[in-house]
Amino acid sequence: MKPQRTLFAYLWVSPVTVFGMFFALLAYAFGAKMKWRYGVLEVAGHTRTHWLNKLTTRYEAITLGHVILGRKHGVLKTYRSHEHVHVRQYERWGVLFPLLYVLASLLALLRGKHFYWDNVFEVEARKKSAD
Repeated sequence: MKPQRTLFAYLWVSPVTVFGMFFALLAYAFGAKMKWRYGVLEVAGHTRTHWLNKLTTRYEAITLGHVILGRKHGVLKTYRSHEHVHVRQYERWGVLFPLLYVLASLLALLRGKHFYWDNVFEVEARKKSAD
């Protein structure tokens, strides 16, 4: 799980990472803890970061470029490999990834499937994190 990330990978995704850093710094200001793991900033909530828990309430964590926001570090430990697949997806698709993710959800819905569970990016993340 220790990928070699290039400067290009960081730059290609940097606009989304900057957006994620906004939430990371806000969470940190309210007591969240930050950890650098495998070239990605992981941020986990604290009792005073209830808004972060609300942001990740439906799903335990969210990836924004090279930033992963989660409810707690224990949760991040459980979902780390899944979220790191999303980081690699960002590195593949760059700033287009959020749009492609939404389009994949819409396509799943149009096919009569679930917007999250049948999203091709989530299917890939579940499969690769289980390997």
